[in-house]
Amino acid sequence: MANIDISQELGVNEVMAAQSVLSRPAEEFGNDPSVEAVWAMKAFEHAEIYFNILCSVDPKALRLTKHDDLIYTKFREMFPDLDVQSINEDEMKSDQGKAKWRPFCEQFKEVVEDYSFGTLLRADVTMDYSEKNSILTSRIQFLAIEIARNREGHNNDIRSRFKPTKKDKK
Repeated sequence: MANIDISQELGVNEVMAAQSVLSRPAEEFGNDPSVEAVWAMKAFEHAEIYFNILCSVDPKALRLTKHDDLIYTKFREMFPDLDVQSINEDEMKSDQGKAKWRPFCEQFKEVVEDYSFGTLLRADVTMDYSEKNSILTSRIQFLAIEIARNREGHNNDIRSRFKPTKKDKK
């Protein structure tokens, strides 16, 4: 996984200022680049941590939330035929895709903390995160697809093909 260093674009003060206000409603920000950069950093950090966990444990035993059973059941009720091995971003984000995903996501508004938080999802389950293989989704979409991948055995060979990456301590 390539390292992304947003600190080259923003100074420490800008990153700290943006980080301190992330809990405020999104409508207050418009398109503030420093806030967007911090969101991108958080999404990348989450992806890196998740992939390292996948490389370290048996995915079938992995629980991502205390609501995994509910998320999986509702996901497969609404998307029984969705092939989670390969996600087509264009289909997912089309008007039809959004119309189908919106009710699924909204039912978890009060159940899953930060259900709409921007999260990176691997499009192709057989590959690592990369610019080409990453889709920005909501947290609940990420959870639903990754829980399905784990339970249905699609992440089983990750440990044999990839090794956890070690973070440099600075």
